[in-house]
Amino acid sequence: MTYSRRRLLRMAGGIAALPLLPRVAAAQAYPTRPVRIIVPYPAGIAPDIATRLVAQSLSQRLGQQFIVDNRPGGAANIGTELVVHAAPDGYTLLTATMTNTINISLYDHLDFDFLRDIAPVAGLVLLPLVLVVNPAVPAHTLSQFIAYAKANPGKINYASVGAGAATNVAGELFNMMAGTRLVNVPYRGSYMPDLLSGQVQAGFTPILQSISSIRAGKLRALAVTTKKRSDSLPGVPAVAEVVPGYEAVVWDGIGAPAHTPADIIDKLNKEINAVLGDPAIKRRFADLGSEPMIMSPAQFGAFQAAEAKKWGQVVKTAGIKVE
Repeated sequence: MTYSRRRLLRMAGGIAALPLLPRVAAAQAYPTRPVRIIVPYPAGIAPDIATRLVAQSLSQRLGQQFIVDNRPGGAANIGTELVVHAAPDGYTLLTATMTNTINISLYDHLDFDFLRDIAPVAGLVLLPLVLVVNPAVPAHTLSQFIAYAKANPGKINYASVGAGAATNVAGELFNMMAGTRLVNVPYRGSYMPDLLSGQVQAGFTPILQSISSIRAGKLRALAVTTKKRSDSLPGVPAVAEVVPGYEAVVWDGIGAPAHTPADIIDKLNKEINAVLGDPAIKRRFADLGSEPMIMSPAQFGAFQAAEAKKWGQVVKTAGIKVE
């Protein structure tokens, strides 16, 4: 039997494509069992809430349960390491946060490399912080506050939830760019009682945490830390309006173990972005003082690398050390 050259080429092409068929079929079928999302924080705080909102919608869209598994401790390192060592099959995911990129420079001896060992899947939310002061501080605008801080170097305290936390590095970036010398006061628990009483004068706080006190006049909002104003506090300027280039945004996203198949990552990215584009989800995030963070895997990976570089410079320059 003889074959034409064209038919032989078609047969060769079909044979070459055979190894791709199982992967394509696997991606189309995924997920075939429940998916676990490890949140390296306690239940009830922002990363957990955002993850649960998205997980519920993913369960409905994909017909399998997306189960949130809280594994707090070690400044997010414990839960992250669990995912690093999980099978790269799309059935164990991580809620990655700004903290992961700070930890790269903050900890000298981690047993993993976050940027190498966690593959970026998708963004979830951006959460602005807001610079607030106790009403006893004689500054009603950001410019006035900067002038007051420069006139009183080392005398104005700002609260944070610990060395290297977002509430700390945001303050140190502000010191570097505004030329101030605010002093960090780290708290293991909530710092809000001391901020409200005036024991500490200022704080770079999550909007959700402080918005009720701002509206009640118990705290004065001077500026939000995103490049643009926040819809949650439309009358409050951005720090960048007075300190050009300043930005300190808390973010959450989804990662997977390195070497997770690209087709599974792409499918997850497509589904997560569809969830984030849902008007009902957007409204829920707005209620939390946040906004959807829609990115491709490549964009999310580049974003995380830039964050690691940025906060690494802040950690080094400010001499931030873990307690």
